[in-house]
Amino acid sequence: MLNSLPIHLRETLYLAVSLIVTVVGAAGLYVIFFRLLRSLFRKWDRDIALVTLNVSAYPALFLFVATCLKITGQRSEILGSVLWLQRLLLAGIIAALGYWSLCLFKQVIVYYLKDYAETTEMMWDQVLIPLLEGVIPTLLIVLSTAAIFQFSLGLDLSGIWLTLGGSAFVIGFAVKDILANFFSGIVLLLDSPFQFGDVLRIDGNQDGGELGILRKIGVRVTHIYMFETHTEVYIPNSVMQSQRITNLSRPIEPIHYSTRIQLRSHCDQEQARRIMEEILQAHPDTLGDIGTKLVHLERYFNWEETDKSFLNKKENGRQRLEAEHAVNEKLADIEQALEALSITLGFVEKGGLDPDDVETIQEEFNYVLELIGLKVVQQTPRPRRSFLGLQQRLIRFQLEETQDSDALISLVREWYRIWLRDPNVVHKDEYILSEIWERKIELLKKQAYKLNQKILHPYREETRLDDYSRKFVKWLRNRFKQARSAWQNPDVRLEQVVHDRERTFFEFSLEYYVDDIRLEDGERGDRINSDIHREILLHLKDACQVTA
Repeated sequence: MLNSLPIHLRETLYLAVSLIVTVVGAAGLYVIFFRLLRSLFRKWDRDIALVTLNVSAYPALFLFVATCLKITGQRSEILGSVLWLQRLLLAGIIAALGYWSLCLFKQVIVYYLKDYAETTEMMWDQVLIPLLEGVIPTLLIVLSTAAIFQFSLGLDLSGIWLTLGGSAFVIGFAVKDILANFFSGIVLLLDSPFQFGDVLRIDGNQDGGELGILRKIGVRVTHIYMFETHTEVYIPNSVMQSQRITNLSRPIEPIHYSTRIQLRSHCDQEQARRIMEEILQAHPDTLGDIGTKLVHLERYFNWEETDKSFLNKKENGRQRLEAEHAVNEKLADIEQALEALSITLGFVEKGGLDPDDVETIQEEFNYVLELIGLKVVQQTPRPRRSFLGLQQRLIRFQLEETQDSDALISLVREWYRIWLRDPNVVHKDEYILSEIWERKIELLKKQAYKLNQKILHPYREETRLDDYSRKFVKWLRNRFKQARSAWQNPDVRLEQVVHDRERTFFEFSLEYYVDDIRLEDGERGDRINSDIHREILLHLKDACQVTA
């Protein structure tokens, strides 16, 4: 019947029906995007779906309309012959796809990559994400433009691609060193043996090499601050990969020191060993049991007649040790509370969590947050149902500091601020200590936020909540602040008997850990070693003849 109609009437009817279908379809999509899906996504805890919808709605509508028009034009006997219109519509579709991909990448993928990277301690977020942010949009624009020229305008770009390929080979050969540094940097970032603030010994053994603090691993060079020359060095990544590097900050942050002392054979060995061990314990900058250190600190290093500044050093050391002791006790309370939470979770998660269980667990974790110095604010519970029909509570929240002086965050800040008043600390150390500990505090808040998020919305991982709680404890012990252990206590051992002509010496080995080698431009260990030798000479010179 339609074929019996005149061609112009048949075309008019076809175009009218196609236009109506296009308008109705676009209106339906508009309702779905801006009414149904937007209302649904606004109830979700994370806004990734809503942001994706906002970015995609108009490009998707345009693509639907443009695709319908192009299909209509291709099937139309009249419009199908209008070549420029078909090319224009194809160019619009390619451009819309490119624009949509660009918006999704910049506003969704990059945003949430940065958000995820902030919750980790990896260094790749500082380099790879900006690199992707700069390269991918340019690549999308180039590919979209090339597709428009080739598929819409009908230009043959094979010659251009061949020329670009040959040029890329020539350019790659010319800049092979830069590319080697680039790929070495990528490898270092993805499988990094270092982290910000680590102390590295480069191309040397225990008695040699240069010491420096890692500032940043870039795409092309690695940035290190060198202690000896007080300069900032940029080492090409390809060279960095070929170096023998010792990370003095791993697996523990304090650095181990060993020195030798020789005493005449007539000296009381046991008494001398005890005095030297107490001197090692008494120094405020060595590791050891804090209670024992505070006792010995009062007995030694009384240099009032020779060096009045060390009396200020002793008082600062006493305050710093007391502040660190308060931090350690608070950390122990937090770990104990998390262990108790893990036990609770182990019981309740076996039969599945109901809303009452979640509320009980949240109350226990709120106590942990209180010990840390955080509180949950802006809680707005909103009931919704999952795809299984189970009712869930959607709670939007954020964590804020409580400013409680007895909380962990406040105690840590008080501790490192006392440390900054140490007479031996140099000006640059103010930035090092502040940056390191404020960074750790931010990571602590992010770790607490992630666990709180999992507790509030456990319905997908309810059987793993106890594991997440124990991982938080492990992170506190290994990454936030390493607890002082008995094996870090100073030790004095008789190594050997040395015969020198007519004299005989007992050689003792003094083993101890320095609290933070990053301070004092890397000379903290040497200064502490000098202090210890001076104190040993003062206490043993009357009873023994000492040689170092």
